[in-house]
Order: sequence, then structure tokens, then C-alpha cells
Amino acid sequence: MKLTKEQSQEIKSQQLQNNKTKRVTVPELEKILYEAIPALDHGFVRVVDYMGDDTSIVQSARVSYGKGTKQVSTDSGLIKYLMRHWHSTPFEMCEIKYHIKLPIFIARQWIRHRTANVNEYSARYSILDKEFYLPTPENLAAQSVSNRQGRGDILEGNQAKKVLELLKDDAERTYSNYEKMLNQRYDGSTIDENKKGLARELARMNLTLNTYTQWYWKTDLLNLMNFLRLRADHHAQYEIRVYADIMLNSLKKWVPITYEAFMDYRVGGTEVSAKGKTVIKKLIKGENVSMDSSGLSKREWNELMLAFELKEKLIK
Repeated sequence: MKLTKEQSQEIKSQQLQNNKTKRVTVPELEKILYEAIPALDHGFVRVVDYMGDDTSIVQSARVSYGKGTKQVSTDSGLIKYLMRHWHSTPFEMCEIKYHIKLPIFIARQWIRHRTANVNEYSARYSILDKEFYLPTPENLAAQSVSNRQGRGDILEGNQAKKVLELLKDDAERTYSNYEKMLNQRYDGSTIDENKKGLARELARMNLTLNTYTQWYWKTDLLNLMNFLRLRADHHAQYEIRVYADIMLNSLKKWVPITYEAFMDYRVGGTEVSAKGKTVIKKLIKGENVSMDSSGLSKREWNELMLAFELKEKLIK
């Protein structure tokens, strides 16, 4: 990961601040505030601001209890109850803002999560950095045979080498053409003093999707957990999962009680349909139950069996 001189100076200046506040602060998150945590080859994740902590969730939840409440749960117990019963509003009281540098093709996948405030680096106003994401050899894989949006076997030898060369050559060639159309080099120098450059908003359109962009991404705690539940999952694309794992660690530092409940009920838990619940109850009682009699499809049946580690009952 490479930071510009200006970015490094900005981070240092931000970290040297010594502001006093009456707002809640989280010491563990303060330790990494503004720090650029590396992601992939040129990317990073920075926490640049946040609002609230675990106690903020508890306070907002207890507002609705009213004066008649005589018994109050512990903070941990209440947060677990909220998570367990899908009471979402209290988690919306906390917010966090990230500064993220990521490849464009991951940004386009990421933006599908429409429950955040986003401001992206403007290629209409500025020139994009000459930086491209190139996968490491262990992350070069063929198309999966069974999953249309997943990866299969790792590419090896000359095939892997050729793919990396193509990715690099295409990115460098299109960026060189981008500079020519702008009539301006990445370092700011002009290519031809007698020519005008193409408008930046047009010149950008031929850049490859592995070119890096940046954005500020602000969301509330509830929607951050919704994002992480999908993108930190092992089924998610590797490149976006790298960012999600870093953000999952920041969640742990920010709201540790909520993190524990999230990992227990959302990440580690399993959703079971009414029909699936009936199947599990019959199996517990020792009754014989088949996929045909369960009312479940083959996929539903196999997902249920895998969730409860009943591999011997999988249907091929």
C-alpha cells in the first residue's frame, strides 16, 4: 500500500489532535482512528469518525420501556436480546465513517449496499492514481463449474503467468492512453504544449476496472452489520472480503458487546424455516424423515443438513 505525501501528512495531523469532548469515546477504536490499514496491494481502510458505543444502543432501547419498568437487564443481556429478536432500531443510533481505497470493480459491487452515505473520488475533477489491483497467484482461479458467480480451481504455471501479464499490460496500456487523451501525465506534466486535452469526464471511460478509486462511506451500525454479514462470509468474493474483515475488526474495537452478539446470532447462527424446524424436531426424537416427506427442495434439504453437520443425510 502506498500513501501519497499529502495523505501521510493529513493522517499524522489528524492523529496529533487532542480535542476534548463530552461525547462518548471508545479507547480501543481511538487507537486506530485515522490509521490507514492496508487492503489488497494498494488499498486501505481508515476509520475517520464515529458516533456512539454499546451504551448508546442500551440507552436508546430503554427509552421505550417507560416509567413502569421495574427491572433492567444488564447491557450485555439487553444487547443480546435485541440481536436475538431482531429489534433493529437501537442499533441505528450508532454511526461510523470510513475512508476506503479500493478497485473500481469492488466499488461497483459494494455500492449495491444502498444503506450508506457515499462520496467518491471524482474522476471528472481529478486524475485517478496510476495504481491497479493485480491478484496474487493464489487468488487467480478459473470459473466455478457449480457456482456462476464464484471461483473454481487455482490457475497454475504458464496460464497463471499469462493472465497476470494480460491484466497488467491492459491496465498500463489503457492508463497510458488515458494520459494521452488528457494531454497530461500522472506527475502533472503536459505531454504536448500545443494540444488541448480531452475532458476528464470522457477520458476516464476507457480505464480498466482494476484501477483504484477512493470514497468516504458512512453508515449506521445496523447496516454495517448487514454489510459484514454478507461480505465477511466465506462465500463472498475474496477481494471485498479483505475489506470486510478489516471492518469487522474495527466493529470489535468499537462495540465489543454488540460484536459478540453479532458473531453469535448473525454470523454463527442458522436460520431455519418452519418446515426445517419440523425436520430437526423429528430427527431429535429419532424419527425417520426423508427429503421427499419434508416438503423441502433438494437445495433446502442439503443446506439444512450441512448447517447441523448431518453430512450423511446429504442428497447428491
